[in-house]
Amino acid sequence: MKKIILMALALVASASLYTADAASKKKVAKQPAEPVVQPVQLNNSCDSVSYAAGMAITNGLIPFLVQQQGVDTTYMAEFVKGFQEAINAGGDAKKKAYFAGLDIAAQVRDRMLPGMLKEFTDTPDTIVTNLLYRGFTDALSKDSSVFKQTDAEKFFRTKQEYNKAAKEEKLYGPNRDAGRKFLEENAKKEGVVVLPSGLQYKVLVQGTGDIPQKTEKVQVLYEGRLVDGKVFDGSSKHGDKPAEFRPDQVIKGWTEALTMMPVGSKWQLFIPYELAYGDRDMGEIKPYSALVFDVELVGIDKPKVEEPQQTETADKKSKTTKKSKK
Repeated sequence: MKKIILMALALVASASLYTADAASKKKVAKQPAEPVVQPVQLNNSCDSVSYAAGMAITNGLIPFLVQQQGVDTTYMAEFVKGFQEAINAGGDAKKKAYFAGLDIAAQVRDRMLPGMLKEFTDTPDTIVTNLLYRGFTDALSKDSSVFKQTDAEKFFRTKQEYNKAAKEEKLYGPNRDAGRKFLEENAKKEGVVVLPSGLQYKVLVQGTGDIPQKTEKVQVLYEGRLVDGKVFDGSSKHGDKPAEFRPDQVIKGWTEALTMMPVGSKWQLFIPYELAYGDRDMGEIKPYSALVFDVELVGIDKPKVEEPQQTETADKKSKTTKKSKK
């Protein structure tokens, strides 16, 4: 019985020691105190202007940090800390280089990388993020064990062009082929004229007016369709009046046609993608799209020429002048 009592006392004592030890460790593990922020003292007008200027130039900064830099405003204290470190670095070249590295890293990660990832989506190759970063740092460290700088640039450009072509073929090849097939069949139809450029047209109404020059403003009624018949635009969508522009301000197919059409004409144009928007994505008009337009040339806005003064008036002035001299 005595032994049992002694063991119990020993356990109590050890438990007390463990608790005291744990308490002391907790005291040691306390978080460091936040630096004391000194109160602002504005002793004169210069102090007040300077402090107000600092506050004023932050106008719009937080929305910019959120929208452009992806900063979580929960951690604004960390932003302030980084700002103060950069300011306090002053002319320290080592710290200046370090902060520049942080800034460039953010630009590469948040701006350049997303564009590259998108560019190589749906292509035979993809961008491996960690290796892109490694290539970046190796180039700056002048490590040419894998690629020389010039060789890397040449290789990347070649693969970039190859992947772009492969992606376009996959996405828009069927659209290009459909346009070519349409134009081949259309060229065989009665009344369709095929020009050396590839432009096709059919005269619906032959006008008898003047033919515009490239730089003359014209008035045109039109409707544009894809080869499947879908209407994507028309002058009626922009009001009751004809559209006004110069022939040299529109796609090549229109320029060529308008500078052949007499005023009063209405033609149907069949335009290959090379004379339309090419490989550009114009929303409803996908890259490599052949287009069909009904175009009516309503008029030409020719500049007015001032008429010379009448000879009779000039003669009267001359006679008056001679009389006054006498």
